[in-house]
Amino acid sequence: MAKKAKKQQAGGTPATVALAAAGVAHTVRSYDHDPSHPSYGEEAAEALGVPPERVFKTLVAEVDGRLTVAVVPVAGSLDLKALAAAVGGKRAAMADPTLAERTTGYVRGGISPLGQRKKLPTVLDSSATGHPTICVSAGRRGLEVELAPLDLAKLTEAVLAPIGR
Repeated sequence: MAKKAKKQQAGGTPATVALAAAGVAHTVRSYDHDPSHPSYGEEAAEALGVPPERVFKTLVAEVDGRLTVAVVPVAGSLDLKALAAAVGGKRAAMADPTLAERTTGYVRGGISPLGQRKKLPTVLDSSATGHPTICVSAGRRGLEVELAPLDLAKLTEAVLAPIGR
């Protein structure tokens, strides 16, 4: 119990706690979030000085009625048909934001593929493997975690597929 309380006091999120528990090498990177910025992901790339193709956004979609997580570069968008195909589904649509927040335990703009309240099927855009490390949300706006893409795929049991465009 004391260990968990200490992590929470140190600013840990479920995502960073999951990474630490798994013993995965990662770097937590923070920046001052600007609520007026039009794109959470682009803001993170700019603030951290990381190319947008290495910063990935976490989106929640419904594939044939089942919530599914898609992790794609902030420089592009999600191909819903490709996402559906990657998980053996037929139709995909973006999930209701309130449902996504309630299911993952995170707020929009801070949804992490790690440490979600309910484990969801996850698809990581295959472009991630072209980089030694990528950045994804660490569970709150203004907080990113940098890690190897294959470590992210392993921890989330993600399918790797070309779902970005």
